[in-house]
Amino acid sequence: MASQTVTPTVSVTSPRRVAAAIAQLAALGVIGPVVLTILGTFLGLGVGLLLVFLIGIVFLLALVYMLYGVSWFETARIDGLYGFGLPARRLRTSGRPGFGGFLRTLWLQLTDPGSWRGVASFTIATILGWIVVALVGIAASGVVLAFAPLYADGQAVPLVRTGLDVPVLWAVPVGLIAAALALAAIVGCGILHGILARAVLVPSREAQLAEAARTSSAQRAGAVRAADVERTRIERDLHDGVQPRLVSVGMTLGLAQQKLESDPEAAKALIAEAHTSTKAAITELRQLARGIHTSVLDDRGLDAALSALAGRSVVPVHLDVRIEGRCSRDAEAAAYFAIAEALTNAAKHAHASEVRVVVRRRDGGILWARVEDDGVGGARIIAGGGLDGIVNRIIAAGGEARLDSPVGGPTSVEVSLPCAF
Repeated sequence: MASQTVTPTVSVTSPRRVAAAIAQLAALGVIGPVVLTILGTFLGLGVGLLLVFLIGIVFLLALVYMLYGVSWFETARIDGLYGFGLPARRLRTSGRPGFGGFLRTLWLQLTDPGSWRGVASFTIATILGWIVVALVGIAASGVVLAFAPLYADGQAVPLVRTGLDVPVLWAVPVGLIAAALALAAIVGCGILHGILARAVLVPSREAQLAEAARTSSAQRAGAVRAADVERTRIERDLHDGVQPRLVSVGMTLGLAQQKLESDPEAAKALIAEAHTSTKAAITELRQLARGIHTSVLDDRGLDAALSALAGRSVVPVHLDVRIEGRCSRDAEAAAYFAIAEALTNAAKHAHASEVRVVVRRRDGGILWARVEDDGVGGARIIAGGGLDGIVNRIIAAGGEARLDSPVGGPTSVEVSLPCAF
């Protein structure tokens, strides 16, 4: 999916952001150690019980998703605080069905550099938060110490969290200095937090260019592959459908020409048969052209085009489309043809009795669609097949596609596309 533009020039030293950072660090100083302790506990239980009862697998699986949750939270927190323009964290998926695909998905998620950067940022923020909490205690103790001559009866007053006993004679200056230094250190922690967060979570310019190059290469390869699959489909439909019918029309007209004088009635019957075959060929050509380009999509939008598509489907379709405005032509076309191919597969291969199509426009300008049937399942992505065409068309449009089709059903195809690609 096309990544959002990162803005690395955001100031992290503005008073508003520093104050908000200090408040968040103070909260993380209390909550963060608990979260990290839970993560460490799950890791220890997972490794310790793995070879004993294999129960450790459950803890390790939970740990993978807990790490993702921490990364998601940290990325959202940092982006909301500083406005770096970080893309929202999403679970990585292999796009492959079955248990092997699940294991591949877990591995991709576990080795996702973005997730580990988020966990690292959360850990750093927790350490800084613990320091901020300690400094707040010192600052408060310094203020109290400054008023010690008003209430202290002894010769010395302790400065909390430092282990120092300050004589009452020096309580006022020491207390004021301690409070001032602690407050300055708190502000420094707030500024340092922004600097470290940008260094950890915001990719460098070189990394952004490298990622853009990889994305462009994947989209180009997907476009080429999608074009090859589409060309193969058109050639197959012409060769297996329209071409034999037109050959039959030519032969039938040839026979009618031979019988035109000797047997006019038979010639009329042959001409009528050729006329019927010609209309059928025209219908097939129209359907083939509709599979290449649909005018209603350009004229009336995705909602109307999908309504027409559902009306032509041989399988009953429950259509739920809730989108406001229009997306780019490439995004709408990719979503339309992906849904059309999924409906075709549901009718021809899944033997489904009902299909549900849901289309939404999600936050962040994402066009999301899901097609689910109640068929026999077991669908696979085969090179040159219809599902292969879906995946490559979506990739070419800068999106992501996911297939879930266990044996026995149901089969679901889910696509996400940048609406303004």
